[in-house]
Amino acid sequence: MHERICCVCHVPVSESAPRIGTRFYCERHHQSVTRDRRGLWLSAAIGVVALLAFVGVVTAIVRLLSPALEGTWLALAGVVLALIPALIWLGVFYVQDRLEPEPKGFILGVFVLGALLAQAVGIPLVRDVFRVQDWLPYHGPWIDLLGSILVIGVIQEYLKYAGIRFSVFASAEFDERVDGIIYGAAIGLGFATLLHVDYVIGSGGVRLDVGVIHIVVNTLAHASFAGVSGYFLGRAKFEDMPAWWLPAGVMLAAVLNGVVSFLLQEVSVQGFEFTPEYGLILAALVAAATFTVLFVLMRRINARTLAGA
Repeated sequence: MHERICCVCHVPVSESAPRIGTRFYCERHHQSVTRDRRGLWLSAAIGVVALLAFVGVVTAIVRLLSPALEGTWLALAGVVLALIPALIWLGVFYVQDRLEPEPKGFILGVFVLGALLAQAVGIPLVRDVFRVQDWLPYHGPWIDLLGSILVIGVIQEYLKYAGIRFSVFASAEFDERVDGIIYGAAIGLGFATLLHVDYVIGSGGVRLDVGVIHIVVNTLAHASFAGVSGYFLGRAKFEDMPAWWLPAGVMLAAVLNGVVSFLLQEVSVQGFEFTPEYGLILAALVAAATFTVLFVLMRRINARTLAGA
């Protein structure tokens, strides 16, 4: 006779044990899978507001003090700015998560993994293999949009997805549907942080008031996109989803990546005028809308599970 085990902790369970589809659960993990963590949406909202406040503070300092930084000092200041947004967002989640804790080592590990994947695979593929900088901006808006989706978007979002799928996904610590969104945001933050550092170093430093907007825009964007594929991973771990489910999640994240990146360029450059503040507003709206939709969907599916649907 086939032994029934909890699909999370692999402990034997009885025939009457709760299940979702064909997957059995012990009582503890059935409760955790459907846990409704309302504070996470608030954390995401606070994170968005905190990053906007960070931009305001840096911009005010630059305008008031006009720091004359050059060379190494300018690059160093840019690197510090590149690190702070991820620390702010992770700090907000850490404070909220004290009552419903995720293992901090797992969160940090996924964050570092995102940075490593960006450095070792993402940047070389986009810049050195596909060389998008040599053709993407020069063949009209449709090629720009398609390239942003099918090259940059697919590469970046698959790497974030794979980072979770082949690391923490199989762990017993990934024991709630919403964990997919949490780990997705963490790997997106790591990925974005390395892109920022590469951008600063490759430019030999950046204007602090403009650079901080670029950094925060990308932080919000990459955390949001990876949260989308994280939602699909969270559902797939605990439910019997069709074979197309996870590829669809990656592709949806890639489409969002490409479309939003394209729109950010369009709204930030009007004629010959560069207005990065418009891109910041768009990125904040996208992040707020994305996480709101994800958490609403998660609450609905948890409610359906608890209702026995």
